[in-house]
Amino acid sequence: MSFIWPFMLATLALLPLGLLVYVVSQRRRAQTVARYGSFGLVQTASGAGLGWRRHVPVLFFFLGLFALFFALSRPQAVVSLPRVEGTVMLVFDVSGSMAATDFEPTRMEAAKAAATAFVLEQPTTVRIGVVAFSDSGLAVQAPTDDQASVLAAINRLAPNRGTAVGSGLAIALETIFASNAQAALQYSNLTPQPAATPTPVPAGTYAPAVVVLLSDGENNARPDPLEVAAAARDRGVRIYAIGVGSPTGVNLEVNGFTVFTQLNEALLRQTAELTDGAYFNAADEAELQSIYSNLQPQLVIRDEPLEITALLAGLGITLLLVGGGFSLWWFGRMP
Repeated sequence: MSFIWPFMLATLALLPLGLLVYVVSQRRRAQTVARYGSFGLVQTASGAGLGWRRHVPVLFFFLGLFALFFALSRPQAVVSLPRVEGTVMLVFDVSGSMAATDFEPTRMEAAKAAATAFVLEQPTTVRIGVVAFSDSGLAVQAPTDDQASVLAAINRLAPNRGTAVGSGLAIALETIFASNAQAALQYSNLTPQPAATPTPVPAGTYAPAVVVLLSDGENNARPDPLEVAAAARDRGVRIYAIGVGSPTGVNLEVNGFTVFTQLNEALLRQTAELTDGAYFNAADEAELQSIYSNLQPQLVIRDEPLEITALLAGLGITLLLVGGGFSLWWFGRMP
């Protein structure tokens, strides 16, 4: 359990003080009864004839205050909630060639614009993650349904160094299955077994998740993108490739050198088709939404923090009312 306002737990220190006041008042009542015990009116007013029942309303009163004071700290409990969701991994090429200007204003900015439009169109049942790759892959944003976090991660991307398309795809696959394994473990009572090589399944049959690759397709580092695509195919994950750049190419100035760069549509198309996915051009933004039509969300159970302030406040009020009811019933007054 965690607390949003943990400093409010200090209010619980008032309860022992209240208990001390109650004990002192009871002793004074006992002394009064002992002093004027021959007067039945005094015994009745003090509740001496009710035995243990005279303490019951006060017990409920203190329990109610405890619940209310505890609620002031805004406690959170982790609960397992069922959710219907799918996962989309956006894999961004942030290599130096993405600074080319054959797409306005640059390939990088065009890719970010296409991805932003795609994210904004997704329902809350879709969790989106972001992976960036240059000469290696890096998970920039874990899959989440918080679109603001995803868009912020996309906006931070900028062109870097070499190009390792396969590395970016591999990181995306690892993220997808690590995320789903975490969701499954929380409601499984099976003994964990050593991980085994997955049994190949028909291409495109793992419908709850897809990989969207945004790149110009120029690859100059291992692993081979087609080898990673084959691994994705064997696990049933579709890869949708979005080509960013022109097939005719353009010259790019890099550290004082002129480098020719062009869109490698053949590699991107082959990578996508190998997994039963599809190839698109970044200029065809309307077609990108067809990616979601092939995504089939599934039911998963995830641990999420849930604020239980209202529950505790309701419990506290109920206890106070019960204590007040007993006091009115037995004493004809509130404690």
